[in-house]
Amino acid sequence: MSKEFEIVREFEVDATPEEVWEAITRGTGAYLWPMEAPEPKVGGSAAFGSTVTAYDPPHHLAVRSEDVGMPTQSLNQLEHVIEARDGGRRAWVRYVHSGIFTDDWDNQYDGASRHTDFYLHTLREYLTHFAPRPVTFAQLNGPEAATAPGALTEAERALGLPEDAVEGSRVTVRGPREFDAVLDYRNPYFVGLRTDDALIRFFGRNHWGAPVGISVHDFAADADAEATETAWRTWLDEVYGQAR
Repeated sequence: MSKEFEIVREFEVDATPEEVWEAITRGTGAYLWPMEAPEPKVGGSAAFGSTVTAYDPPHHLAVRSEDVGMPTQSLNQLEHVIEARDGGRRAWVRYVHSGIFTDDWDNQYDGASRHTDFYLHTLREYLTHFAPRPVTFAQLNGPEAATAPGALTEAERALGLPEDAVEGSRVTVRGPREFDAVLDYRNPYFVGLRTDDALIRFFGRNHWGAPVGISVHDFAADADAEATETAWRTWLDEVYGQAR
């Protein structure tokens, strides 16, 4: 049954309103995934066939789509309101994701709400530690075995993350190669790792019937998206016992 939803978040970040605006319009690959920048006008086109309904840089951006292309959703709207704080040195952001879910409402809302928190956290990590460095983006999903109820926990064990490691801990990670990182996000649904050159995100989408996924936002000058994807895909296949 169709039902409206609204997810609202507010936060402050150590970035100027202009830096936040650049991230949400042209720098989405640094914290979300690469998307077409919105046309700079009301009525202009935006990502995934949406339409710009508010455009006032660097303070207000809203886009709306009534052709979402998903059987579980018929309307999608994203809005950012940005205000200066501390004489323009910091920014306050109000983010609203709204629309209509047409099926499986509770599961869809739970997934969207929890993903929102993780994506906005990653946005703050990018703005605080990496902006305005250019990004190389890679993403991938695990095999069918990565949909199992304990799949994200299995990945955490394979990474070598101690069970008692909390956000802010420094950890040595056993990925495609061993590396040191800060555990910048951790809950039963997501894990975030920050290195000197990258944000590596693990999505426990097995909680919503999909496989565990990984996205890598790499800010190194010599980053190679194809090599990164291949390395992490091989690692995921090994974690879940997938023969290659």
